[in-house]
Amino acid sequence: MRDDVVIREADAGDYQGWLPLWEGYNAFYGREGETALPEAITRQTWARFLDGAEPMTALVAEREGRLIGLAHAIRHRSSTRLADVCYLQDLFTLPEARGRGVARALIDAVCRLAKATGCDRVYWQTHQTNHTARALYDKVAEHKGFIVYGRDLPM
Repeated sequence: MRDDVVIREADAGDYQGWLPLWEGYNAFYGREGETALPEAITRQTWARFLDGAEPMTALVAEREGRLIGLAHAIRHRSSTRLADVCYLQDLFTLPEARGRGVARALIDAVCRLAKATGCDRVYWQTHQTNHTARALYDKVAEHKGFIVYGRDLPM
């Protein structure tokens, strides 16, 4: 990664720079237009990052005063470990930042933060067709072979 990129925790003043990254991340996974997340989810997610009582953290990658990447992490208990674990839920960089070490730096920063907050594992998932990201993930972590299922519940 280039020396002019800074990885840091997001702060309240980052919302306008974070929002296009968040929208880009969601668009990548098909959540745009008619399928976009409701604005209330975006507002609540951002508020959680800023609430010190929440186990959620947003990291941003910044170059020359512009946000070029994000990573969102959630610390939680595990039934198979004594220490907490950290779920790297969202990772996204602008297209022009890709291939420059920004995503790797964000992953490394999440790992440092997780360790500093008592976690002994960081894990994440991606779509099977996300070959670009998987090429990086195969270099920095071990694919454990799990397949993820989800079931939305009616409210």
